[in-house]
Amino acid sequence: MNPNEARLVHTTALTILALVALRLVAAAFTPITFDEAYYWTWSKHLAGGYYDHPPMVAVVIRLGTLIAGDSEFGVRLVSILLALPMSWAIYQAAAILFGSRRVAASSAILLNITLMAAVGTMIVTPDAPLLVASSFLLFALAKVLQTGNGAWWLAVGAAAGCALLSKYTALFFGPAILIWLVAVPGLRRWLGSPWLYLGGLVALLLFAPVILWNAEHGWVSFIKQMGRATIQDFRPAYIAELIPTQIAFATPLVWILGVMGIYALYARRAGAMPARVLVNTMFWVIVAYFVWHSLHARVEANWFAPIYPAFAVAAAVAAHLVEWPPRWQRLVDFSRRWALPGGVVMFALLVVQANTGVLSGYRRDATVRSVGVGWRETADAIEAARARAGATCVLAPDYGTTAWLAFYLPKGTCFAQHSQRIRWVNMPEPDAAQLAGKLLYVYPALLADALYLKDRFNRIKRVGEVQRKRGPLLIENYALDVLEGPKVEVLDRSPPPEIQ
Repeated sequence: MNPNEARLVHTTALTILALVALRLVAAAFTPITFDEAYYWTWSKHLAGGYYDHPPMVAVVIRLGTLIAGDSEFGVRLVSILLALPMSWAIYQAAAILFGSRRVAASSAILLNITLMAAVGTMIVTPDAPLLVASSFLLFALAKVLQTGNGAWWLAVGAAAGCALLSKYTALFFGPAILIWLVAVPGLRRWLGSPWLYLGGLVALLLFAPVILWNAEHGWVSFIKQMGRATIQDFRPAYIAELIPTQIAFATPLVWILGVMGIYALYARRAGAMPARVLVNTMFWVIVAYFVWHSLHARVEANWFAPIYPAFAVAAAVAAHLVEWPPRWQRLVDFSRRWALPGGVVMFALLVVQANTGVLSGYRRDATVRSVGVGWRETADAIEAARARAGATCVLAPDYGTTAWLAFYLPKGTCFAQHSQRIRWVNMPEPDAAQLAGKLLYVYPALLADALYLKDRFNRIKRVGEVQRKRGPLLIENYALDVLEGPKVEVLDRSPPPEIQ
């Protein structure tokens, strides 16, 4: 490595460390989201699977809380630190595929400055470990290409297995790899090699706990997630949401470079055929599915997480390896120069807005629903009402409110969601004595829940309301009802709709 390359690697490492440090600071003072609180409850009762997702997100949170405790910072710590091995993997993959340390360095930095990676590793969801596993999968496939050593298929299987343990979207990597092998003549020999199938066996063994959990629970998680592919009605308006949301999640300048890079690789303007086809298949197979999905339902922006490692590599190719006409070159140069500061500014503004609401003049925005600003104070008021009423357990109607109660109420407080019990199947239920006493029911005051209460309890008494606020903005009013004398079983154990 010559001095210029060494300096490039050093600068890249320092940049990524600074970005990770920024996320750690933001994680420490940003309230937890309801999904994070929900996954945190999973981490207290690790299992082979859960109603919504495979278990990797719970493992990541468990490791973080073992280090830093049951705090926002502890929940997020390991997820954020996983950006370091993710960056190494994408750097190595890009260097192998395109033979350029500059492309490798830009790939690692561009991936880290996307909101998909910056917010997606700070706010812990299954997409965080999926991003990491996707990066290592690209690296392992690049090593197969570089070395011709079949043993690297075991690493491919391990990365694919970890991706499957993160999110079911990783299933699309299978057809993507198969298309790559078929499309590149020099790689077709692997189709007859036992190494390829041994790699598949490794992935299957890693994924086996999820299969076993589903087998024990009526295949409910598989049915819930994979049933989304069925088109029951046609709503093409959802397609129009895809591009704007991905521009935001990629950040506009990285998105420009990525789209130009995907085009350049398709047009054979950079890289050898195996590298071009690999990046394109890792990108287009998943994109094609979500375009299909958007014909009947909304596609959330974070669902595209597994394409981002390949997309970042394509963006770096556009920035450094392609000769563009003068007008397009000026756009590339501008995007390359300002992508890093632009990404940092977007991340910082999003964190400030989520915590304070100042950028919208304290009006409601998309973050207030999910980020638990004000919940610590709300939970204190709920606990005071519970103590005054002598309630032995706190109930809520939805998993988000239940998870926030679990996270913010004093440790050891009895809590439960009265419905959708499949969400909590891996954790012990409140005992009969706790459910036989007075119960405090916490629910949004505008929720028409009177029928549920009247049908199930003899005595219902409103004991107050509590507010959740972000500055002067009232986010939610929660009604507090004391319930006594259950007419039927308190917890509704109806099977989930997927297996009814």
